[in-house]
Amino acid sequence: MPQHKSAAKRVITNAKRRVRNIAATTRMRSAIRQVRSSTTRGQAEAAYRQGMAILDRTAAKGVIKKENASRHKARLALFARSLPA
Repeated sequence: MPQHKSAAKRVITNAKRRVRNIAATTRMRSAIRQVRSSTTRGQAEAAYRQGMAILDRTAAKGVIKKENASRHKARLALFARSLPA
């Protein structure tokens, strides 16, 4: 249990932030899964465009590092290009 008023406030703030971060991470992972589950190049490219925006937003919010987002984007682009047209 927190001993100070400010520590009690931090417990509440951290809980709110944790919920937000989990939601953003889940949204990001779902977007990645959408690209990975695509069967055609057109379908993958459409999902890729949406996924990139979500990855960039997640990185901008500080949930993941920008290098992490960049790595995911590069690998998903490679995957999308490898699919048959």
